[in-house]
Amino acid sequence: MTQTRTDVENLAESKDAQWWRSSVIYQIYPRSFADSNSDGMGDLKGITQRLESIAELSVDAIWLSPFFSSPQKDAGYDVSNYCDVDPLFGTLQDYDAMVAKAHSLGLKVIVDLVPNHCSDQHPWFQEALAAAPGSPERDRFMFQDAPETGLPNNWESVFGGPMWNATTNPDGSVGQSYLHVFDSSQPDFNWKNEEVRAMFRDVLRFWLDRGTDGFRVDVAHGLIKAEGLPDFTPNPMAASMGGTEELAPWWGQDGVHEIYRDWRKVIDEYDGERVLCAEAWVNPLSLMAKWVRPDEMHQAFNFPYLSCDYDAQQIRETVDESLKEFGAVGAPSTWVLSNHDVVRHATRLALTDENPQGEGIGPKTPNLPDPAVGLRRARSSTALMLALPGGAYLYQGEELGLPEAIDLPDEARQDPTWFRTNKERYGRDGCRVPLPWEAEGASFGFSDNGESWLPQPAQWASFARSVQRDDPDSTLSLYRKLLELRKTHNLGAGQLTWVTDEQPDLLAFTNGKILAIANFGQSPLDLGQLANGAQELVRSQPATDAENGSIPAETTIWFLLP
Repeated sequence: MTQTRTDVENLAESKDAQWWRSSVIYQIYPRSFADSNSDGMGDLKGITQRLESIAELSVDAIWLSPFFSSPQKDAGYDVSNYCDVDPLFGTLQDYDAMVAKAHSLGLKVIVDLVPNHCSDQHPWFQEALAAAPGSPERDRFMFQDAPETGLPNNWESVFGGPMWNATTNPDGSVGQSYLHVFDSSQPDFNWKNEEVRAMFRDVLRFWLDRGTDGFRVDVAHGLIKAEGLPDFTPNPMAASMGGTEELAPWWGQDGVHEIYRDWRKVIDEYDGERVLCAEAWVNPLSLMAKWVRPDEMHQAFNFPYLSCDYDAQQIRETVDESLKEFGAVGAPSTWVLSNHDVVRHATRLALTDENPQGEGIGPKTPNLPDPAVGLRRARSSTALMLALPGGAYLYQGEELGLPEAIDLPDEARQDPTWFRTNKERYGRDGCRVPLPWEAEGASFGFSDNGESWLPQPAQWASFARSVQRDDPDSTLSLYRKLLELRKTHNLGAGQLTWVTDEQPDLLAFTNGKILAIANFGQSPLDLGQLANGAQELVRSQPATDAENGSIPAETTIWFLLP
């Protein structure tokens, strides 16, 4: 059932009712969350069975990575049917049951929509291959005549290799080439085609009608490519998904905003504050803020924040810029440290070498980090992040302090990046390994019979939820305490005020009655008068001594002001 609302009603609505402004959203990677049928692959029933553990974290919503029908050549980001559930994950009825259970627990449900490209098994693309050049079927995609000398241009795929794939004509000769920003099995849609736009409006309504609370939009900065498809060679150290000051002609083109204004009209037909969140890897933040203007999306992932080093001043500058630029368009800033595409922050924050997004790490990566340093920095960084006003995103397993799975066997890896770069880049498998629920068993409770689509490190037994649940010093207990305090003190809807301190490795700010102090240095720092009269509420590292008046190295502490 839909409900039409006027612009005046939307604008007049209290910000307090706009849950997404201050929400904490927990990302579930379905294939790695929980397996209900013992096939080694996580599924929707598994999610439903484990939802109480997420509700216990005091988060507001779950976001599910794709579970649509797919050949699974890119872990479901190659969609063959946008309006059905892949049998790997269950059925539409399983989805409906999961949504009902989530809503009963007070959790909203956001699904991952992939509009930049589909699977080469999608009926439309199969029709395009069978049709002639210049046909309406081919116009739904990005087909080009290739010159005799080679490809239509020099663009390189995010996963490595050319961004073009040649077709074969019925007589066996080389035909047109089609564009694929990612794998060759993921042809890009032509978003200048009205059929494509109409199809996705229908997809939005299909899931909204089933009670879905919103969409995380994959590659929201793609979709429109620069006129003429000009040659472009990016900086070799740039993140593969963008994020550099110089925009590639396949990222961040102005035409994408017309699409999201159209989508926002569809979203606003529905009651219940449905939302759109952009995965837009663009810089600077003033450009990213264009995705969350009042008539476009509600949130955008803050990748500049995720990309920060473990450095106090860099983080302060990024926080200030985020609050300024998102605030200038009336949107909340979001904060995120990990997701399914980046090295987990319990490992990444201790890396000393450059690690471009998407490359991953593995056994042959030089200068692998100290796990203890990584976890300490991760806990401190999370404590700082959850004290900030705005929205926050968590990635499954970070509440357990999971590190990146580094020592995956070569034969177990499945990320297309690994294969398209001739095994030079490890890709993203290391952050996608199934969760450990119980300390015992071959798959640590992920699957009843011990099956797991990616092997779990043996040392993950110590990270299992069952081990951490009753340990007051565990990372899980820290997350629970931080998230409960964040909700109790309404920090997401608060306001940040920096507290001046001359020590460059120290960050301190207030948000309402909470004072957060973070020491990014490798030695204890004197608190001076910063916390005088304040009550300590939580610290990212267990206290190791009775020394007063200082904050340990790489630690964040929250205080309650009088």
